[in-house]
Amino acid sequence: MKKQTVKLKNSLLLLLTATIWGVAFVAQSVGMDYVGGFTFNMTRCIIGAIVLLPVIFFLDKRKEPTLQTPQEKASGRKTLLIGGICCGILLCLASNFQQFGIKYTTVGKAGFITACYIVIVPILGLFLKKKCSPFIWGAVVMALIGLYLLCIKDGFHIGKGDTLVMICAVLFSFHILVIDYFSPKADGVKLSCIQFLTAGILSGIPAFLLEKPQLSSICAAWLPILYAGIMSCGVAYTLQIIGQKDMNPTVASLILSLESCISVLAGWVILGQSLTSREILGCLIMFAAIILAQLPGKE
Repeated sequence: MKKQTVKLKNSLLLLLTATIWGVAFVAQSVGMDYVGGFTFNMTRCIIGAIVLLPVIFFLDKRKEPTLQTPQEKASGRKTLLIGGICCGILLCLASNFQQFGIKYTTVGKAGFITACYIVIVPILGLFLKKKCSPFIWGAVVMALIGLYLLCIKDGFHIGKGDTLVMICAVLFSFHILVIDYFSPKADGVKLSCIQFLTAGILSGIPAFLLEKPQLSSICAAWLPILYAGIMSCGVAYTLQIIGQKDMNPTVASLILSLESCISVLAGWVILGQSLTSREILGCLIMFAAIILAQLPGKE
């Protein structure tokens, strides 16, 4: 019973993550009207890291001291640092491939291809001895069908932007698996902070070399950048790390893929955009897939 309660709590955290990411797509697209892709990702990641510093300070103050040897503490810090840097490198590469891929393809196709990590994660997991039951594989197929109905409206062909976004999907798959490895071994909030700092610094190198960011442009995009930095980075990616702890990475990727579904629903609720019967059917199939993946006794 306790295991099921923890699993339900983690699932809800990942659902909240997907919700924040889904709504944040508006912020990403608006922000790109003012600044370049590298500049946008650099700024949002640095803000995400800064936002987490007082959280880390507060949690450390409340944490009871542990009886660890100096060797254990040193080993823990090393694991935290390696994990944060690995996550940050993958996050930097994935988010920038996605950001520039969106320029050359439709939003719907970008959302569909990015969410293909729901198939890539279990395939990669096989090489890491992460087994999935037929129930979960069935949920993956259902979610892929739902995503296709939701996102693809004008036929499907592979172009330049689609290739960039597919690379992004592969990188996000590795990101999910790396988090699966490090989240039980390190503090989730600190891991997230190091990941943002790494991604922000790495995105800053091409930003200053290629885009010459101006403070006036960044200030003009302050609202979407703050939302992307505080909510999408500081809150959502941290919730992802915490929510993925002791969670099957394939099930986690299924829940996170609801980002595409929620972005469509957010457009309907917030912007008054209409939903076609095809999109509604796609959303229903995706939600049914997530419920199937949550049924007990499958792993």
